[in-house]
Amino acid sequence: MHLQKLSVGSTGIDSLQEWQNTMVARRKARGLLPCHEHVTRMFPKQKEALLDGGSIYWVIKGVIQCRNKIIGLEETRNDRGLKACSILMDPQLIPVQPQPRRAFQGWRYMKPEDAPPDLTAIEGAESLPPVLRNKLVEIGAW
Repeated sequence: MHLQKLSVGSTGIDSLQEWQNTMVARRKARGLLPCHEHVTRMFPKQKEALLDGGSIYWVIKGVIQCRNKIIGLEETRNDRGLKACSILMDPQLIPVQPQPRRAFQGWRYMKPEDAPPDLTAIEGAESLPPVLRNKLVEIGAW
């Protein structure tokens, strides 16, 4: 099982990677595990399925463009002291075949069979600029 999440404020994979690198550096400086962390209000009910090879697929500008592998789910408290879920992720972003998505709030589950393939699985796709990949999705060629 996977999650999909909007990456609000990201302009592309590079800007998301820069943000995640900053967050990982802050965690390392505090002596914490060097991973990316996203705190969300709701704790996923399908915890075991997510921890069994799950990823967060990031929707950037209306298109799923990349993913992070989920490495942990921990109960925590948000900045207001309320119970929350800390989703811990491998800091490496993995580009995927772009797939359009409508806007939504929070996160959504995604079945493994609905997840887009990694770009490494598509010959020559990694060398395409992100703008061209998104254009291929727009015109229905991908």
